[in-house]
Amino acid sequence: MSDLNRAREIINNVDKQMAELFQQRMEACKIVAAYKKENGVAIRDKFREEALINSTKKNITDPEIESYYVQFIQKCIDLSCDMQAKILSGMKVAFCGVEGAYAHIAAKKMFPTAQLVALPDFETVYREVEAGKYDCCVLPMENSYAGEVGPVMDLIFNGSLYVNQVLDLPISHNLMAVKGANIKDIKKVISHPQALAQCAKYIKEKQLEEEPYSNTAVAAKFVKEKGDKSIAAIASEDTAELFDLEILEKAINDNKNNTTRFAVLSRVQNKPAPKPNQEDEHFILVFTVKNEAGALAQTLNIIGAHGFNMRNLRSRPMKDLNWSYYFYIEADGDVNTENGQDMLKELAVFCAKLKLVGSYYELNTKQ
Repeated sequence: MSDLNRAREIINNVDKQMAELFQQRMEACKIVAAYKKENGVAIRDKFREEALINSTKKNITDPEIESYYVQFIQKCIDLSCDMQAKILSGMKVAFCGVEGAYAHIAAKKMFPTAQLVALPDFETVYREVEAGKYDCCVLPMENSYAGEVGPVMDLIFNGSLYVNQVLDLPISHNLMAVKGANIKDIKKVISHPQALAQCAKYIKEKQLEEEPYSNTAVAAKFVKEKGDKSIAAIASEDTAELFDLEILEKAINDNKNNTTRFAVLSRVQNKPAPKPNQEDEHFILVFTVKNEAGALAQTLNIIGAHGFNMRNLRSRPMKDLNWSYYFYIEADGDVNTENGQDMLKELAVFCAKLKLVGSYYELNTKQ
């Protein structure tokens, strides 16, 4: 047998084994897709992908071949994600607002193949996921300019859903009007109250009349339907494209670092795979403390004593009890370890109510 024939025989045998192993891999990916659907987790996980590539490439002993293997395993990951996307195309994700709103943009970035369903308000979104009508929901938690979204915080405290993923979405507000309009034509600007507030300096400089609308996309839709060149909306570029509006000026928000954090909530708690750098992982706790002197201080000391760094601490009034408050904490680290579970047990002693809302990796994206 010639060297060429021998080499071809080796390739044929290896390809047969690879086909069998590839099928096993893709069958396992179906299980992963089912898990992601149940837990409301996005298809792509850059931390998992990086860890997988770094660990498997160590099995290659020939440095000249290593770079080709990295390309090969990356292609396997891409194919796996493609199949998962097809499986998750039947996933139903609820969000508050209308198509083109920032919540819709966030949901589309995290679940590009899922069925996205617009609902009228935060509570309807949350309760219908609780009831099982939708697989998960995407809701805003806070804005870097306007602060926390109180109604969502209250739903998180009182409800049963878990936060399994958080996305930081940069918010860029744009002035848009019907085709053919000129910036000099604009007399009135309409948008969500927060968007108007975030563009207050621009609106004042242009001496525009402002009118609040329930949603940025709803405002843009009105401008399109009205067809009045003197009325403009403030919304995203996606919204301008959706309603075929012309952007007269881009990025008119006063603070160019404006970002909104959106959370994915589902009925099942996700436990992210451990990472060497636990600062990339975070968890959320909500709790009330017993009416005892120093109870709050003791809870904070317990968190610190277990080595968890608190990113923020907020208090919110309880709707059914005057002058009573619950507390919301986000902290860095893996709460699913033995150390984290010990911390929760110690906190339960001082807390009248304690809920682990969820643990997650924070995603960053460009709009």
